[in-house]
Amino acid sequence: MGSDSTSPEAGAARVADVFRLPNFFPFWLAETVSGFGNYVTLLAVQTTVVLLLGGTATDVGLVTMAGLLPNLFLGPVAGAVVDRFRRIQVLVVTDIGNGMVLCLLPLLWVVGLLNTPVLMAIMIVSGVLTILNRAASQSVLPRLVPRPHLLAANARIDQGATVAQTSGSFVAGGLVALLGAPLAILIDAASYFLSAAAMATIRLDELPQKSRATLRTLHAEVGEAVRWLYGHKVLGPLALSTHIWFFANGLVGTALVAYTLQALSLGPFWLGVVYAVGGIAGLAGSFLAVRVGRWLGEGSTVIACRTLACLAWVPVALIPDPAPLWLPIVLLALGQALFGLSIGVENASEASIWQNAVPDDLQARVVSTRRSVNRTMIVIGAPAGGLLADMAGFGTTFWVAVSVFAIAAGALGLAGFRKIREA
Repeated sequence: MGSDSTSPEAGAARVADVFRLPNFFPFWLAETVSGFGNYVTLLAVQTTVVLLLGGTATDVGLVTMAGLLPNLFLGPVAGAVVDRFRRIQVLVVTDIGNGMVLCLLPLLWVVGLLNTPVLMAIMIVSGVLTILNRAASQSVLPRLVPRPHLLAANARIDQGATVAQTSGSFVAGGLVALLGAPLAILIDAASYFLSAAAMATIRLDELPQKSRATLRTLHAEVGEAVRWLYGHKVLGPLALSTHIWFFANGLVGTALVAYTLQALSLGPFWLGVVYAVGGIAGLAGSFLAVRVGRWLGEGSTVIACRTLACLAWVPVALIPDPAPLWLPIVLLALGQALFGLSIGVENASEASIWQNAVPDDLQARVVSTRRSVNRTMIVIGAPAGGLLADMAGFGTTFWVAVSVFAIAAGALGLAGFRKIREA
């Protein structure tokens, strides 16, 4: 590869050019719109558990776990199932299904039937649809975008996602305060319907890759993906480090909500503001992603960002008790800013490593396998974070998470991952 192709100017040009590629804009629009709704629902569901249903940090962890629980039984085979359908068709159908499922939540609340077990059941159904959607989404992008443009395309998708996070988190705080948490979830339902409409405009000449599935063929295909993934000298260590990262994220994700709403009594508005600060930092990071990825190399970028993710939770762990009202808000916002920046810079480099290294016929299966294990780690980490917070305190929980994030970064450094460039 010539030197001009790795310069910052060439990287910037690729970012600008990807919107000119056929079908990329509607794909980007669909991902961004549904992402906006997802952040509204994230805050609304967590607020519903704590403020409307009188739940504890453990209850928040259980509801979070429910949405990710389908990964345990469906995640490993989702890619093999998706391979038997047109991927764009899967995206449209699962978006419509998720919108319809989320409409049930405010309806049940209005008629007085909403409780924690019912909310968990809704999240499980939504989780099944999301697994299939993500397997199709991440595996269809290399078909929409030529491989030299993947880093730039992933940067654009991350920019859209972080704009969605920032605006969704900020708007969610106001919507929850104005409409109530269950009704605010209708925004997410509408976003799924809009996403389905945008995806339906994509014209991609694709045929299902596999014939009808049997238990034997699914087992063989999943086994092939697992052996390929964890036996790969580059992707194996990356997958293991990412699994550890998601466990730590499960710990802090549960603890942060209960800590902000219960221990600090800041309310959903300030929780939304804190999340929005993380989104703004993530957006800034996504604009730097191509330049940093080409400057440091994708491997070193991932290691640096995972180190920053570890440091991001130190200010949160250091919040004193008691403290003046402004201090927890500032330290929470600082922590989320560093965390959002780390994710924004890292995502494009990590995604381009996966998409460049994995053969097309394995894309969906590898995506669903690693995503399944990642979400399983949250299934374990989310309730563990709630239990640890209730039993040992929030400060201890945050320091434990800092240690686990450090292990995720250190594992990649020891594996020599920093040498990876243009995988």
